[in-house]
Amino acid sequence: MLLLVGLGNPGPEYARNRHNVGFMVADEIARRHGFAPQRNRFQGLVSEGRLGGEPALILKPMTYMNESGRSVGAAMRYRELQPADVLVVHDEIDLAAGKLRMKKGGGTAGHNGLRSIEAHIGRDFRRMRIGVGRPTHKEDVLRWVLRDFPKSDREWLDPLLEAIAEAAPLLAKGQDSAFASKVALSLNPPESKPSPPPLDKAGREG
Repeated sequence: MLLLVGLGNPGPEYARNRHNVGFMVADEIARRHGFAPQRNRFQGLVSEGRLGGEPALILKPMTYMNESGRSVGAAMRYRELQPADVLVVHDEIDLAAGKLRMKKGGGTAGHNGLRSIEAHIGRDFRRMRIGVGRPTHKEDVLRWVLRDFPKSDREWLDPLLEAIAEAAPLLAKGQDSAFASKVALSLNPPESKPSPPPLDKAGREG
């Protein structure tokens, strides 16, 4: 089973924050694939369904970002899962806005949600990193991630959410590289080459 965890903060005041892009991804996947209504479990909101025929659980911790690990650890232990079965979706200031990268294990790069999860289940979980860009000054990072996406960002955010949801069945099969490639192809389809001109009966271009 895949345990897909979208990170964010609960409450309407945070709903459109850059820090809540994990919640946005979780909601779009659940909507696209007809997951069951959310219910309160594991100190979070949980929805069950299937991705490409594989069982999956979508979790949005309601503990606030800095304590996300309590919710993730509870769900993982109850379902008797391993860290490799857990995929955490989170914002990433070290990626340009709109970029997506997949990763397994590694450090937390100062992300408090990841730090909390690592403290509860170790570092060998999978990550989907969604780039939200970085402010000019380091001291503005907290305000940056706790600020809403500007309207101009919807031009890349909405298509990205749709592409992620469409390719999500590959995540349940553990095919993270294929998933990333499919998302990239959906967002940047190859340009079709113009057809060559027809030839006449002598084999010359007409």
